[in-house]
Amino acid sequence: MSLPPETVPTPEATATTTPGGTTPAAAPSRREGGMMRSSAIFSGLTLISRGAGFARDVVISAALGASAGPAADAYNTALSFPNLFRRIFAEGAFAAAFVPAYARTLETEGPEAADRVATQALAMVAMVTVILTIVAQLAMPWIMTVINVGYLDDPARFKLAVVLTQITMPYLPCMAVAALLSGVLNARGRFIVSGAYPILLNLIMLAAVIPATGGQVGAAYAASWAVLAAGVAQAGLCWWAVRKAGANIHLAIPRLTPAVKAIIITAIPAAIGNSATQLNVFVSGNLASFVEGGRSWLATADRLYQLPLGLVGVAIGIALLPRLSAAVASNDRAQQKTSMDQAVLLSMALTLPAAAALMGMPYFLIDALFTRGAFLDVDARATAEALFQFGWGVPAFVLIRILAPAFFARGDTKSPMRFALVSVVVNVTLAVGLFFGANMGVPGIAAAVSAAAWSNAGLLALTLWRRDHYRPGPALVSRLIRIAFAAAGMGLLAAVATWARPYYEPSIGQALSGLGLDHGAKELSVLLVTAVGGLTYAVLALATRAVRISELKALVQRGNGGKA
Repeated sequence: MSLPPETVPTPEATATTTPGGTTPAAAPSRREGGMMRSSAIFSGLTLISRGAGFARDVVISAALGASAGPAADAYNTALSFPNLFRRIFAEGAFAAAFVPAYARTLETEGPEAADRVATQALAMVAMVTVILTIVAQLAMPWIMTVINVGYLDDPARFKLAVVLTQITMPYLPCMAVAALLSGVLNARGRFIVSGAYPILLNLIMLAAVIPATGGQVGAAYAASWAVLAAGVAQAGLCWWAVRKAGANIHLAIPRLTPAVKAIIITAIPAAIGNSATQLNVFVSGNLASFVEGGRSWLATADRLYQLPLGLVGVAIGIALLPRLSAAVASNDRAQQKTSMDQAVLLSMALTLPAAAALMGMPYFLIDALFTRGAFLDVDARATAEALFQFGWGVPAFVLIRILAPAFFARGDTKSPMRFALVSVVVNVTLAVGLFFGANMGVPGIAAAVSAAAWSNAGLLALTLWRRDHYRPGPALVSRLIRIAFAAAGMGLLAAVATWARPYYEPSIGQALSGLGLDHGAKELSVLLVTAVGGLTYAVLALATRAVRISELKALVQRGNGGKA
């Protein structure tokens, strides 16, 4: 399913390659040794954004529900469609090609020449996305018959989905502009706005939905208009930050200059690969449309499993790519391996316990976070089944973010594209088979997505091994096994805590009642279990030396990070 709209630019958008060679996106020489700290800073900003995003999701789920009416499914369709094209063109392919071109020009020809490239790239991406938006809005009734076949038997849901998607579609050009300007900021060593601007979306949506009237449908309209308003605000913030950074970028008539042509040529393989990935999203959503509330269940589970992907995969990728690109450019094989080892170790140390929690207590998490208002217990149980199936795929999703840059840094954009296409075949085959053949329903869709992710990650890892570009040594493998052991301990505790929930949650409720609080028992319970689980993982990881105190100290050491 789709990422929430607060998704930050992908690692591929931060550094990649051009046909002429590797170009780091953010002055790696000024950032050497700071990967762990850079990841922590960016993760901190992303955590704030995702925290606000969860508040938004809780409010919207309570207002719209899932299976109680057409509003939730229609809104999730309206949210996913512009995001699908955004990731194919805006934050994915075009940004991945633009950022290194801008950074290279900035380094070799100076800021004036780089800003001319950015101005023309901005004009081109704005023109393409505006045209695409207008065409999609006009053709939306016909498009909806293709992307949501299951809505055809429900005229109310179909009509509402069409109208809401027409409202949200202009979010695409807004985010295309924001993604490109964010790339300019990253290339100039300014990362704060890139990590922080998604918070605007959450605040604006909360401000719109909380006072909304008109029941579930009224809240769906308010949320959709808020998406559009937030897109304008995010683009405006990035524009202000770029001007404040000293970049002279302005609106212009689009021209196919040599620089823009080179960016487009470079973007084509990434666009194909991203399109393959988004085909998975399309298939998943289409199948889910056959079940009342299916899209909403899948979207809610998606938001939870995307949290570790956003915090870990994106953040580490942003810190890794400049260092890896520099190491490849200088043919420093030792530094290449060190950078990859650090990225794999750190990502798995953070991701495996998250996956264990998602698999060990899926219903507990969903019930505590979302079951209120129009979001019913039946919705929580259906969502939890999908979340469990997403959980075992989380490490693969993060590994893809870590392993794919090893290809991009060497000028190879075709191999990841081919592997993405293979994953589409795996996903489509399994999704249809599990949904219809095995009668698994929505959880079968999630299981297919996870299996496809593991096939992609496996092909990436195997190819890097065969080419001798990256081979994890015995020491790293040993530590990964110990991390998995510690995470399994946390997952077991989460499962036991879920089983024992009826025995201790009433006592927590009574304690809160004694303080004059009538609600909050399940929320406090899941918070306490999560805290104890995290402590359990930390103790096991340190006891087995899967994670070392010296590395934790390095995480907080002051580095030579970028400007705000």
